Amino acid sequence: MTVTLITGAANGLGWELARACHARGDHLLLTDIDAPALAERVAQLGGHGVMGIAGDITDTRLQRQLLEQCRARFGRLDLLINNAGITHRSPATRTDPAVFRKVMAVDYQAPVELTLAALPLLRESRGQITAIGSMAGWMPVLGRAGYCAAKSALGQFFEVLRAELTLDGIHLLLVYPSFLDTSIERHALGADGQPAGHARSTIGKVRGADWMAGQILRALEQRRERLFPDRGSYLASLLWRLAPAFYYRQMSRRFAGELPKSGASDA
Repeated sequence: MTVTLITGAANGLGWELARACHARGDHLLLTDIDAPALAERVAQLGGHGVMGIAGDITDTRLQRQLLEQCRARFGRLDLLINNAGITHRSPATRTDPAVFRKVMAVDYQAPVELTLAALPLLRESRGQITAIGSMAGWMPVLGRAGYCAAKSALGQFFEVLRAELTLDGIHLLLVYPSFLDTSIERHALGADGQPAGHARSTIGKVRGADWMAGQILRALEQRRERLFPDRGSYLASLLWRLAPAFYYRQMSRRFAGELPKSGASDA
């Protein structure tokens, strides 16, 4: 029996991962802040092997509840997928600092805290951890300063943690997607913390969440350490390192709509 815990499981990539893991026979513990949507997803999958617990993943009480219920219900944890995330679309100089704090709490602090709390269970099973990062953690993207910072912090933390996990026989996969068609962008925050009022800018092909879920499960089966599913974004990250001035010119043209209007005052 494989027991998988997925955060942010009610929509987007989290839901597609839940469907794919369920199809291969995993027992699932799913969590999401959207309680009605989570209850609907658990009902869709059905069966005694699926459990849902709704709540805010940044709340350490929820994190403890998830792990306590995982042990009580299933007796083990084999795979932790840190998927829950949030983003924003707003110029850094116009953004309420509370937005940055929220993005950092969800995208960095929560997965770090949940992972560390889950280590006793994962050591017992010599299990696996997946952290969903972003190519935005490898290169600057206009209008996403807080998101870039959070995903960069996430990647660096887990890359350091990897060496310690290896001593316990725990496998770690870091995933660096580019632009996906998921609810994270549809729910992006604006500068004031309300939903962003403009469409996102993108580079390259926007991939489906089901495609991304399949790539992640294959990478886990192959016990890969890192997954860069979008070749174009990976090459762009190399361009940022090799020719940063050229990268900035290209990014500024492509993401011009994310720049503050000339002459506008700072918030």
